[in-house]
Amino acid sequence: MLQIKNVTITHKKDLRTILSDFSVVLNDGDKAAIIGEEGNGKSTLMKVIYNPELVDSYVDYSGEFITNGGILGYLAQEMSEEDLEKTIYTYCVEEDAFSMLTPKELTHIGRQVGFPLDRFYSEQEIKTLSGGEKVKLQLARLLMKQPDVILLDEPSNDLDIETLEWLETFINQCQKPILYISHDETLLENTANMIIHMEQVKRKTVPKHTVIKMGYQQYLETRIQGLARQEQVARKQRSDYNKQMERYLQIQQKVEHQQNTITRQDPHGGQVLKKKMHAVKSMGRRFEREKEDFLEIPDTEDAMFIKFANQTAIPNGKVILDYRLDVLQQQERVLARDIVLHVEGPKKIGIIGKNGCGKTTLMKEVSKQMLERKDIKVAYMPQNYLDLLDKEQTPVEFLTRVGDKEENVRICTYLGSMKYTSEEMYHKIEELSGGQKAKLILLKMSMEGYNVLLLDEPTRNFSPLSNPVIRETLKNYSGAIISISHDRKYLQEVCDTIYELTQDGLKQIYDIL
Repeated sequence: MLQIKNVTITHKKDLRTILSDFSVVLNDGDKAAIIGEEGNGKSTLMKVIYNPELVDSYVDYSGEFITNGGILGYLAQEMSEEDLEKTIYTYCVEEDAFSMLTPKELTHIGRQVGFPLDRFYSEQEIKTLSGGEKVKLQLARLLMKQPDVILLDEPSNDLDIETLEWLETFINQCQKPILYISHDETLLENTANMIIHMEQVKRKTVPKHTVIKMGYQQYLETRIQGLARQEQVARKQRSDYNKQMERYLQIQQKVEHQQNTITRQDPHGGQVLKKKMHAVKSMGRRFEREKEDFLEIPDTEDAMFIKFANQTAIPNGKVILDYRLDVLQQQERVLARDIVLHVEGPKKIGIIGKNGCGKTTLMKEVSKQMLERKDIKVAYMPQNYLDLLDKEQTPVEFLTRVGDKEENVRICTYLGSMKYTSEEMYHKIEELSGGQKAKLILLKMSMEGYNVLLLDEPTRNFSPLSNPVIRETLKNYSGAIISISHDRKYLQEVCDTIYELTQDGLKQIYDIL
């Protein structure tokens, strides 16, 4: 059991409150998913629950965490550089419980996470493991502690489809409370029975949270209905207010005119008009007080806007890529052979494959060839955004080409449409969340009119409520897309052709589920 009571979290730098008076109780069998827009503090909350020292440098918090002596197990969003340099055995033995477990107990843990017993003693360096293998290893070490509550920060990142399905089974079969963050909508739909939604409304000035015991899809439907009702009432309030104010101003102008035209010979009439004006102004003050209680017009993640210009269109049949590679390898390791990829415009290609099969390596090789083309305008979104972004720049600096005032206004307008606050527009890129960095790259692509996009895991860092907007944008994009993804909704809704990278090359597939 985990009880969280009246927790408030505030940024030290700008004193912005990211969570206010948050309370929840997690019991056995609860699968509580934390969702919310990029940069809203989901990972920060997870770290505060597990170990406040992890975020002591940038936030303050108040409140209580009650475990009744229970043990918390935590899987971080990313492994540290220090851990990546270790061997699997060194990483495991640093967990005190490892040496106390019997081979039978370790075998059981290995079966739970799909990690064979003998691999716990391997001298293989962790940095050479695939993304899925790293997650399984971290989960195995977490389970060695025999935790009473499990905290998972983005466990679905970098997992292939087979491993995602395994993770869904693990979450569903676990009897202990699980609190997790994920951007994978399919995983959320298949696992969550409680939703914790963190929001920042009124242009990220007011924190709001919702805790509700229901599945993700049901929550979405309930939320959409509630927002529709709220917007309907809010707009009617404003419409009625405008009509009232129009009538009020007419009355005020009429009384003012009567006051200006009354003669000094009629003092009684002047007193009557003075009382009448007092009543009119009292009516105006009442209207203003009522306005303060109006419902807000909903300000949500899906309110962001991004659109690619029409000049991105690619003619039907134009050859975008005719790629052949005898051997794909990483250092001395052969990943695949006989790769053939022929793409004509305006196709949208999705490439899937098991973790570690060489998808990102292939995309890097393809990008080298395509970025040199003069007949098409190609943009590349790497899996590691900092391969493309200068972490010392601000978003405005990254998007600037000319540097004049007109361009600056246009850039700020576009950033605002992507839900950046005015402060975030001038933060260093290194201070932004993964989703905010991804938005920045997509925004640059849309502003500069690229007609071919190379995208390595384009949706991996967007919130589950932002992702439908991104998918719709890419679906309507009139250029060509070559992408790597494990996002099942992206593959279904955006891609018209899907290939799986195997040791024997690229194989077209027709069913990803």
